[in-house]
Amino acid sequence: MAGNSKRKGAIRTEKKGALVGSGGRGKQKLEGRGPTPKATERPKHPAAKRKRAADKAAAKPSGRGGTRSTSRTPSSKASRPRDRDGIEWVAGKNSCLEALRAEIPANALYVQQYITADDRIKEIIELANERGLALLESPRGELDRMTDGALHQGVALRIPPYQYTEPKDLLEDSFKGQYAPFIVALDGVTDPRNLGAVIRSSAAFGADGVLVPERRAAGMTASAWKTSAGAATRVPVSRAINLTRELVTFKKAGCTVFGLDADGDVDLHDLDPALVSGPIVLVVGGEATGMSRLVRDTCDQVISIPMFHETESLNAGVAAGVAMYEIARMRAED
Repeated sequence: MAGNSKRKGAIRTEKKGALVGSGGRGKQKLEGRGPTPKATERPKHPAAKRKRAADKAAAKPSGRGGTRSTSRTPSSKASRPRDRDGIEWVAGKNSCLEALRAEIPANALYVQQYITADDRIKEIIELANERGLALLESPRGELDRMTDGALHQGVALRIPPYQYTEPKDLLEDSFKGQYAPFIVALDGVTDPRNLGAVIRSSAAFGADGVLVPERRAAGMTASAWKTSAGAATRVPVSRAINLTRELVTFKKAGCTVFGLDADGDVDLHDLDPALVSGPIVLVVGGEATGMSRLVRDTCDQVISIPMFHETESLNAGVAAGVAMYEIARMRAED
């Protein structure tokens, strides 16, 4: 207590009396430094270093004369492996099982480590072994990363990129067949299931191949493979950088280009048998917008399917199947 300390300097002998303490000399040490600054405002903090790097990259000119930003919102996800390399992932027990049953081409099956094998997992592994697929164990975190956070349930199939046929090769091979070339082109069909349905109908009605645009159109995904019911292994699919330009090339090779549209100039059953029996290309427009103006102008004839007034249009896959059936019937009668 005050007045009893023997420590040197512990007692202040002034007018105010004896008092144990520092005499106010350490008062400045007790004052606060204010609120803690944000992590991005602390120079040595990792968050501050990342922010400086992002700002530096954003200020760096891009190759096209503009600026680019690498900042992301917290909700944005990293690009999936299929976005960079064309690889696709089928995730989930039911999805993987259906894909294997449909014989969708896969090159590896990933199974989560220490997973409890139920009936579906056992069948998936059995089908993968029958097809000779690589069977790989993977931690759950790695499966989450590969499937972009999808509900994989411990299994995922790795689908390699589809090998498209070059338009030039598709044209040349179609002229080597027993019958006159019959090519189906899709303009702006964005649903892969419609693409799969067209491929299936092409195999059924004797089409030599399917031509699709490279941009703003469906590609050969797992959904397209499944809908084709195995026909994708027999019908080649080609990708055109510019569909209009490829159609012009096909016309120069001797093909007649028919466009399929609800507002066609000629009904499907009124087609000239002489034109149908020769080399032809049937162009089917997209689900919502139909054929583009340039593609429509390139067509030699625009045909339509006669329908009752209650139905304005058909699904792209269904319309293509109806038109291909009628064309195949007319070619068979010739």
